[in-house]
Amino acid sequence: MPSAPVRLTVNDYDAIMDLWKAAGLTTVKPTGRDSREAFEQQMARGIQAVIGIYEGEQLIGLVMATHDTRKGWVNRLAVHPDFRGQGIGGQLVKAAEEYLASEGIGIYAAMIETDNIASLATFKRAGYHVHEDMVYVTKRITDGI
Repeated sequence: MPSAPVRLTVNDYDAIMDLWKAAGLTTVKPTGRDSREAFEQQMARGIQAVIGIYEGEQLIGLVMATHDTRKGWVNRLAVHPDFRGQGIGGQLVKAAEEYLASEGIGIYAAMIETDNIASLATFKRAGYHVHEDMVYVTKRITDGI
């Protein structure tokens, strides 16, 4: 039986990387922004909460919640393929929202790849509105981050 959502630490780093790989996340940068060192710095600075659900010793779902004091971001939602369709993604989104609310944040956003139909459906069920009139832009100061 899956655990309740729990706050993960840098000690869960290897399990996090394994889950992201199993879930097929393509935006993970293990030598850049997602390196163990980057995780340690982000967690030490208190700029993110990584929330996960375990089935025994296996991490089967996780989400990252971050904020800039005015808007919260629900990022990197991932559920192991063997455990999809059981409401785990929805539980994680709710846990991220609860964390953000505890930080005084009242607006939540997520970026979802357009072909990730399951994730989009999870967020829609959670009450998120799709803004089809917006485009995501980035600028990276170096490759790999």
